[in-house]
Amino acid sequence: AGGGSVVTLPILIEVVGLSANVANGTNRVAIVLQNIVAVATFQRGRAIPWATVLRVTPWLIVGALAGSLTAAQVPADAMKKVFAFVIVLVALSALLRPKRWLGGHEDRLKSPWRELAFTGIGIYGGFVQAGVGFLLLAGLVLGGGLDLVRGNAAKVAVVLIYTILALGVFLLHGQVELLAGLVLGIGNATGAFISARLAIKRGAGWIRWVLLVAALGAAAKMLLS
Repeated sequence: AGGGSVVTLPILIEVVGLSANVANGTNRVAIVLQNIVAVATFQRGRAIPWATVLRVTPWLIVGALAGSLTAAQVPADAMKKVFAFVIVLVALSALLRPKRWLGGHEDRLKSPWRELAFTGIGIYGGFVQAGVGFLLLAGLVLGGGLDLVRGNAAKVAVVLIYTILALGVFLLHGQVELLAGLVLGIGNATGAFISARLAIKRGAGWIRWVLLVAALGAAAKMLLS
């Protein structure tokens, strides 16, 4: 559903003992492995709307590059607090407006608002990454007209493309602890396989409750840490 990095980054820093930069890079190894499995599983279920993925990915990449280049000028903790409140709004929307999340509807984000929205999400991802999955789901489902199953499938495809590029940057800078990333990736990939199958089998209604619980938990962690 999103928010995994809110859990894994503190573990890599506080338990494994990596620096913040190396933890950020190492976490991308697990995210890549996770999303390879998730994309393959969703693709077998023919749930990935590739036209949507290809339409929004370039803008996310542009935003992420801009966000990473300007991250030094804005405290990451401040950004996390702001977006924690945004994630709470996403959760409240999933709770109070379930019809917007359960069924496909007309695309509400038209050009140029679609490009601006996904560039903005990319900028946040370039800053801190944690919680960006919730914002992607909101953009793809509430703005893009997808239901939660197809929205989640599109999200993992977008994140896979996005993260492969980011991982390359971290590798070039020597900021990846490969063994820790691979061990974490085994867990992430296992979870992705199970959850993607459950998403296809149980549908959007089940994902809505997973999204709600995960979003509130991630927001609480971001606000209190």
